[in-house]
Amino acid sequence: MPKNNAVRYCIDMADPASAVAQRRGRTRDPSIDARVLAVANRHLATHGYAAMSLTAVAHEAQTTRQALYRRWPTKASLAAATVHAAVDAAPDGPSENPLADLAAELANFARGVSRPGRLSLVGAMLQDNTAPEVLARYRTQVVAPRRGRIRAILERAQRLGLIEPDADLDVAVTLCTGSWYARALAEPLPPPNWPTRTAALVWRAVGGTLPQPQTRNPEPIR
Repeated sequence: MPKNNAVRYCIDMADPASAVAQRRGRTRDPSIDARVLAVANRHLATHGYAAMSLTAVAHEAQTTRQALYRRWPTKASLAAATVHAAVDAAPDGPSENPLADLAAELANFARGVSRPGRLSLVGAMLQDNTAPEVLARYRTQVVAPRRGRIRAILERAQRLGLIEPDADLDVAVTLCTGSWYARALAEPLPPPNWPTRTAALVWRAVGGTLPQPQTRNPEPIR
């Protein structure tokens, strides 16, 4: 065996992982993914889809265009991945109180949409030049699950006889989250206790009855 080949054989035998790495290429660095998605989210929310530059994203994320393109070969695929990263975890499962579940769902929504860049991302999705596949991904992964959970809460309330059986749930679901966006356009800060107040207003609008506040019995006069 030639000397050079013998040395390489000894190295490969001493470190089997090096041989695997040579066959498979470099190990993917997850920190690059996180940096790129964070920067892409900011650029998409700030500049919109059409103006988002993959070169600018790669530069700010301190990586190369080649590394970015290996992960997301097109701007649409990167924007779609950014949308997926914006998905919020659902709150806990249903309880015995649909009204409380509705307030919890709206509190979860308020936390998510209050994160930096989230409202701007909504605006970016509504621009005419946003790629249709990116908008479809946003509707499917971000909007639809939230609306589906709110509707499920109201449908359960109908089955329990807590709200009107013919209540317009399509409009009720839109009122729940739409009121936040309308408020954001009108004033910088949400009203106090927005989730609880919005849930109570929608609950009454669909025929529900709010629980009476508990009052303490007055102390007897002595």
